[in-house]
Parts: sequence; C-alpha cells; structure tokens
Amino acid sequence: MSRRRTLGTKKKIALLVSAATVAGGGAFAMASTSNAAPTPKSASESTVCLGLATALGNNQKFIADQRADPDAQSEARIANREAVVAEIKRKQEASGCAVGESAQDSQTAQPSQPAQSAQPSDPAAPAQPSQPAGSAPAEDTGGGAAASGQQVCNGSTVTLSGEGGAPAASSNQFPAGTKLKVTNLDNDKSTTVEVTSVSGSCALLNNAAFEQVREPGKFLIRRALIEKVG
Repeated sequence: MSRRRTLGTKKKIALLVSAATVAGGGAFAMASTSNAAPTPKSASESTVCLGLATALGNNQKFIADQRADPDAQSEARIANREAVVAEIKRKQEASGCAVGESAQDSQTAQPSQPAQSAQPSDPAAPAQPSQPAGSAPAEDTGGGAAASGQQVCNGSTVTLSGEGGAPAASSNQFPAGTKLKVTNLDNDKSTTVEVTSVSGSCALLNNAAFEQVREPGKFLIRRALIEKVG
C-alpha cells in the first residue's frame, strides 16, 4: 500500500510541474504578443501616409526620368533628390507608415485651361469682377501676387517635395521663374511661389511653401486650386 501511495504522489508532482510550464509558456506568448510593434499603416489607411507615399513617388519618378534622359546637371539633381527620398522615408517611419511605400499623384494632371469668367459680349464694356463685392479673398501667405491667374493642372493633388530653403515649387510643366499660386480649398490658405526646379508632378511645394497652406498633420492637399500668375 505504501509503494502504491508513493507512486501516486510522484505522478501528482509531475502533473503539477507540467501544468506550471504550460501556463508559463502561455503567459510568455501573451507578453510577446502585447509587446510586438504595431503594423505600419499603408497609404490607403492614412491620409498622412498617402501624402508621404505620393511625395516619395514623385521624387522617385523624377530620379528615374533624369537617369533615362540625363544632361550635364542630372547627377547633381539626382543626388539632391536621393537625399529628399531618405528624408521622406524617415518621416514615414516617424509617422507609423510603411517605409518605402510610394505612389504617384492620385489625379492625372489635366492640360492647362484658362480660368473661365463671365465677360460681357460688348468688348468695350468693363470686365465683371471675378467674385462678389464684399467677399474676402483667400489668404495669401506667400507674399506674392494675390490676384487670380490662369487655372492650371485641374484635378491635381499637391504634396511636398521634402526640400528645404525659402518657399518655392518644382514642376514638370512650367519652367524655372514661373510663378504659381496654390490654394488649399479645405482651409482657404494660399501661397504664391516661384518654380525653381523640375519635379515629377505639375506643382510640388517644398517644405516651407507646404507649411504655409497645409492642414495640421497632413502631407497631401486633395482639393487644390493651382493658378499661373506670372
């Protein structure tokens, strides 16, 4: 009887040890799961990530175009844009976005079209004002021409190039020296900047210019009015 009782006790101890091991393993697995890094957001899940992905895509397209059709300045331009690409990737990581995800503008740039305004049939008659009397014009924070110009790039979104320096823009349609007025229709802020370089989209604002018209926390302007004013 004593031998049978002793074996029973040993079996009970073994079972208790096994149960403790399983419980400990489960607790470790739960702790590991809770400490796992969150899954990075894609461009389709976040407006911030979409803006950064669009900016990255524009710069990558510009680099590819320069390599496909190089000139004397291509090497310097590519080196500059590669630094911009690295900065955008750092912003993607800091914002919890998928690092390296890129996308071209969601809207294809439309051919340039003059702004339509109601003009009298009599050429001798004075032109009608473009907006009702008493209405306030959109804020122009760029210090440039506040007057409306020729509307261009209809339907295009606007994002940032990631470049530093004074407020400026880059474009694949307008030469250096062209002045563009970009208005964010979601907050009625606008800036007038000069095109200083080439990019992969109709109007790409550098960091300083984008800050003047952006909405907090966003890297993409979906509803933008782009006008050529000089």
